[in-house]
Amino acid sequence: MNKVRVAIVGASGYSGEELVRLLLDHPQADLTTVTSRQYAGRTVAQVFPRFAHRPRARALVFREPDVAQMAAEAEVIFLALPHGVAAEFARPLLAANRVVIDLSADFRLRDPAVYEEFYGHTHPAPELLGQAVYGLPELHREAIRRARLIASPGCYPTSILLPLVPLLRAGLIEPDGIVVNSLSGVSGAGRKAESEYLFCECAESLRAYGVPKHRHLSEIEQELSLAAGQRVRIQFTPHLVPVRRGILTTIVARPRNGLGTAAGLFVLTGRIQQCYQAWYGSEPFVRVLDDKTLPDTKNVVGTNVCEIGWRLDTRTGHLVVISAEDNLLKGASGQAVQSMNLVCGFPETTGLG
Repeated sequence: MNKVRVAIVGASGYSGEELVRLLLDHPQADLTTVTSRQYAGRTVAQVFPRFAHRPRARALVFREPDVAQMAAEAEVIFLALPHGVAAEFARPLLAANRVVIDLSADFRLRDPAVYEEFYGHTHPAPELLGQAVYGLPELHREAIRRARLIASPGCYPTSILLPLVPLLRAGLIEPDGIVVNSLSGVSGAGRKAESEYLFCECAESLRAYGVPKHRHLSEIEQELSLAAGQRVRIQFTPHLVPVRRGILTTIVARPRNGLGTAAGLFVLTGRIQQCYQAWYGSEPFVRVLDDKTLPDTKNVVGTNVCEIGWRLDTRTGHLVVISAEDNLLKGASGQAVQSMNLVCGFPETTGLG
């Protein structure tokens, strides 16, 4: 089988580095192009010495992005760029009939007005929103297979949507009153030299940020509303914690239709088990835990797996759902490669362990 030729635009950030690693090792991918204005002229091995033992990394040179050249050299192009910039590359690459997998927020939202509200500027390519597929394979697998433009989800949304969407679609929880708290490693902020992310500012410190309207709320509420069949708004508070990578999310929701009573909670236990088994029993990258363990970032960092665990609080009548993932893999680059596998017809786990 011929390998699919792939390119990464913006390969010098944390997500870009993980894409480089995954695609260098991918048995069905030929990484032909990596771009970075900052590192143009240097090899991948020089910029990322961790890859120096790979001959391809010693030969592959970062260069300035050139759309025509990328379109000639690759069938699938990953955009690991800031929002607002990715769309500038997506438009001509799609016109060249290439598959674009965008890791920014530019194509995650269906409504350009919502994009402007949350991101502070008009959408750079609203005409493309109708063809973009939200790239969460466990929810939109068949649409991803047919897509030419894939909007890979944010890290926080992945950790929230995977636990909540099945419960909302099954009508097991109320769509209002959902409270979510997430803890993220510092790499979630990206590779940038800003004082608030320096070691001495983050170490031995915990802090909330993006309160009360983090940008990821826009795509979270969009997808939850689709699942519930009505508008959903949640209370979401992200926190920065002094670890390099990983996200732990805790969700509190109210059982629906009287299932919050003592008798109802017993019934709800079985229904939740059945619901998650139906959704994720055969999923390679979602692990639903039993009642003896809860999600832990140490068990998912370095993998493309999202763990989900839950408990019913008989004292308050609430459902508590917890998830854990690697923000740079299932929350970014690993999920993007998962989508590439679907588009290209490879087994979904190829190159992802």
